[in-house]
Amino acid sequence: MLKPNEIIEQKLDYLKLAFFKENIFKQARVAAEKQLDHLSFVTELIDGETALRQSRAVERRIRNAKIPCPKSLDQFRWGHPDKINRQLIENLFHLNFIENRENVVFLSSCGLGKSHIASALAATACKKGFNTLFTTAVDIINNLSAAKAVYNLDKILKRYTTPQLLIIDELGYLPIDKLGADLLFQVVSKRYEHGSIVITSNRPFKKWGEIFNNDNIVTSAILDRIIHHCQVVLIEGQSYRMKDKDKIQ
Repeated sequence: MLKPNEIIEQKLDYLKLAFFKENIFKQARVAAEKQLDHLSFVTELIDGETALRQSRAVERRIRNAKIPCPKSLDQFRWGHPDKINRQLIENLFHLNFIENRENVVFLSSCGLGKSHIASALAATACKKGFNTLFTTAVDIINNLSAAKAVYNLDKILKRYTTPQLLIIDELGYLPIDKLGADLLFQVVSKRYEHGSIVITSNRPFKKWGEIFNNDNIVTSAILDRIIHHCQVVLIEGQSYRMKDKDKIQ
């Protein structure tokens, strides 16, 4: 026959109240020692359960966001780029652009930290309760191309249109064919004024036609929707990964 404490633990398991189960008897002893009233005792348990669930929700959002290597803004080396608008970037971390369904584009050559900042934005958004997905332009196109081949495009499109924040990393690092450009346009079009996009690219806007197979129509359509409600962050300088190149030659 189960003891009263075991029955309580079973019921808390059923209710999925993990913090209650782990702490109820310890908190009961503390409450008795401090002569706390019943409301104070229950409030402490509720606060603990709430904090635990919030922590797990953040962990779940970060896991679902698929951030390759989560970063923080505190880790960013502000002194390396020759030109960077620190105030603009720090203001982005208030995340107002997500609430306003605006876009952000980071433009710079390689090795200046745009992916680091985008990763930190993704992690911050997850912590603040926003559903987020971090991916690359090539991965989006490959996944949508495969889905289209098996007549499953609409389902996979939702993967990229549902999150409140979609981060598209490395746009322009590899050429995109006609099909890929059309598929990426569908993502941008469906998210237009419905959800924020953050893009990192090593190409200035005037060269985005080269990214999209020199298709001026698709390029203009994508740029029009991205730039309409957008903050553009330019970062200039030498690649951090190449900063010591001259020393080893």
